[in-house]
Parts: sequence; C-alpha cells; structure tokens
Amino acid sequence: MIDQQALRQRFNPDGSLLRQQQLRMLEILLEVDRICKKHHIQYWLSSGTLIGAARHKGFIPWDDDLDIEMLWPDYQRLMKVLPKELPDTMALQSQDTDPNYFFFYAKVRDRRSHLEESTRYDRVWREQGIYIDIFPFSKQPLWIHMLSEHAQGHVYKIMNRGLEKDDDDIPADLWKVRFITRFNRWYFYPILRLLCRLSAGIAFLMGKKNAVRETYELGIPYHDPRHMEDTFPLAEAEFEGHLFPVPHDMHAALTLKYGDYMRMPDIQSVANHVATLNIGE
Repeated sequence: MIDQQALRQRFNPDGSLLRQQQLRMLEILLEVDRICKKHHIQYWLSSGTLIGAARHKGFIPWDDDLDIEMLWPDYQRLMKVLPKELPDTMALQSQDTDPNYFFFYAKVRDRRSHLEESTRYDRVWREQGIYIDIFPFSKQPLWIHMLSEHAQGHVYKIMNRGLEKDDDDIPADLWKVRFITRFNRWYFYPILRLLCRLSAGIAFLMGKKNAVRETYELGIPYHDPRHMEDTFPLAEAEFEGHLFPVPHDMHAALTLKYGDYMRMPDIQSVANHVATLNIGE
C-alpha cells in the first residue's frame, strides 16, 4: 500500500516550489484539453504523467514534467489552432514559433515563470517558462526512426559543447543547429516519410505487420513503441481532481513501456529535469 500523504509531505507539500510548478503545469494541461475538445483533437496522458494517474491519481509526487501524446495528423491540426486559442499567459513553443528550437515535438509554455533545465538546451530558446510536452506519433519501421534520430543527433553534440565550462555559453556555431534542424524538417524527413509509406505497403503485402509500428515522430530521440489497440478507443482517468483522456487499457500501455509500473522506485535516487525555477504570479 502506497502512503500517498507521506509522499506528498516529503516531495510536494502544498505551497512548495515543486507543487506550485505542478499546479502551473496542470493549468496548461486544462487549457490544452479545452482546445482539443473544442476542435475534436484526440490526445492522451503518457509516460510519467500516465503512471501518476494510475498510481497516484495525480502527479508522481517528485515529478516536474507533464507529457501528452497524439497521432501525427492530430498534432498537425493542434499546432495550427494553439497559437490562436492559447491565453496571453501561455505560448506554443515549436520550430515555427521559436527560431532556435530544435526538438521535433512541441511545448506549451507558461509566460509568467522562468526555469532552466539541467541539460541547458533551453538557454537559446525564446520561451523558458514552465511547460508541458506534446509528442506526436506515427507509423514507421524502427530503422527509419533510428536514422532520423542519427540525422538530428549532431545538434545535441553542438548544444552540449562548453557546458562544463560555462552554463550560459551560447554555441558559436548555433547556425549549424538551425541549418541541420531545418534541413531535416523540410528535406530529409519528408523523404523518410515517403519511405515509411512504401515500407508499410510492402509489409502489408508480405503479411509482416510488426515491421511497421506506432512510435514517436521522426527526429524525436526515443523509439519505444505504442500499440494502438491498447490506446483506442480512449478512456478517462482521474488526474489531480480532473478527468483526462488515457489509453483504454492503461495497464497494457504502461506495462509495455515500464514493466511493473506500480512498483515504487528508489526514492533516494530521484532526479529532476529542472535546475532552477522562478514562478511569477
């Protein structure tokens, strides 16, 4: 039996900085949820956020991020409507809204706060507030996805240069980050998407259903699979006193990704994403 109250008191009691951050992320999620419902866009809680819903009915007490997922066509639609519908206190962060943003998934940021992540990739980005992550999924062979990861991998090497000496260092070759990201987005990844469609057709004709699977969109540096039969039709689960979309078979979805997700980790080794945080009104 998990003592939820004891965990809350230890990691995120009311009024603590982490709890304030979690509530700000919840505020963003509620706004994104409203917009998705308005435009009939499907999404679901994922990763540690989904574990939190299953195990704690809210945030994992020490968690300092929030993730949602959706299929690629829904993601494309959401990217078009978010800039028009978000309140002034929030901002969409994507390659279209932030010239130095090089991730191939989006964030919705709170504009009243400021944080610095331990990776310090955010040091060159326009928006640096509390955020939630929005991950797109599509069908693709594993080898194509890993090729897309490799194509974007040099960007991370550039961004990691100089961090040991100066956390505020801006890479002198930041132009390479922009060039690689744009080349991949507008030229290389469209070719890979064409290969994905050809591979899917060949796999279907050969009866090899497992050759093409749902996983993170091209350029995202994770490639663990999702089974859409575990996900759709979506269900709802409680998270921080609200109902949000979740895979209809949460147990199967979480077991596929994490194994025994109900087992508590060693809380002595918990690591956060955020290095510094200031929360405004």
